[in-house]
Amino acid sequence: MSRLIPSKYLIWRLTSYFVVLFTAIVITFIVPRLLPGDPISIILSRYSQSGMNIAGSKELIEEYKRMFGLDRDLFTQFISYVRELLRGNLGYSIAAFPITVNELIMRALPWTIGLLTMTAIISWAIGTVLGAIAGWRSGKMKSSKLSDAINMMIICLYAIPYWLMAIMLIYLLAYVWPIFPASGGYTPGISFSFNLEFIKDVLWHATLPALSVVSTSLGWWFLSMKSMISGLQREDFIILAEAKGLSKTTILWKYAFRNALIPQVTGLAFTIGNSIGGQILMETIFAYPGLGWLLGFGVYNLDYPIIQGVVLLIIFSTLTATLILDFIYAIVDPRVRYGTE
Repeated sequence: MSRLIPSKYLIWRLTSYFVVLFTAIVITFIVPRLLPGDPISIILSRYSQSGMNIAGSKELIEEYKRMFGLDRDLFTQFISYVRELLRGNLGYSIAAFPITVNELIMRALPWTIGLLTMTAIISWAIGTVLGAIAGWRSGKMKSSKLSDAINMMIICLYAIPYWLMAIMLIYLLAYVWPIFPASGGYTPGISFSFNLEFIKDVLWHATLPALSVVSTSLGWWFLSMKSMISGLQREDFIILAEAKGLSKTTILWKYAFRNALIPQVTGLAFTIGNSIGGQILMETIFAYPGLGWLLGFGVYNLDYPIIQGVVLLIIFSTLTATLILDFIYAIVDPRVRYGTE
């Protein structure tokens, strides 16, 4: 049976990919405009509340609407949006004008990728390995006090929301014991350059956000892997491997672990795709300058271009990760085939 992807499956998969992507473009364009109010009025009202004297506000609102194309009908706005999107242009931010959405995303993207993608991989790796060992021991070996304590600790951490863990870490490690900074991506005033001093400062600021994500998310990977490994111990191929006299370590890592890895890899792909968008609440709590904070800024100001750009990036990254994963399944598990020519 050939490992090559059949052309029919490839065409069907790519077609569904672009259909879902276009549907996402339509939804992300329409939903923000269904919210009450408009971004121009919101921004000008906040300027007025801050004590600024805005004369001729009605004329100013109309001028801003013409500038951002908000005075046209929705269909015309959508056609213009899609046309610019095909050119890679996400438009200008309304709240941060004249900065473009592309520039804002490129500023925030490295922070999100550096923190949330790495923490997703770390929590996945730790949780998957510990879950495999715990699942194998639960059926093949007697549990020890140490393993029971680790299981209980991970389950307790899994039950804590990551935002609550973030607040607890800030209180304990930034105020009670001021070891790490409570907010920000780097120390204000430090030279922004890729030298050792700046990298150490960034890692120092990223420690608490990383701990809050890893400590609360590895529980899911641990429990799911433990459940799958426990269930696989009753499968025929495991029993056959034991009958052949293979060592328990070989059976665990070469047979059970590899077969249980597929759902974990799928979950990791979705997690990485979603982590591109950041975690709004976590990045807001730590004032961390990632995409999650940027999306929160866009929602707070009803900034249509920012909301559209960030949400579309989240959907695009998730869809692309899933598409790539579909095509490499056969490499991870030789049982997976896309059919014959």
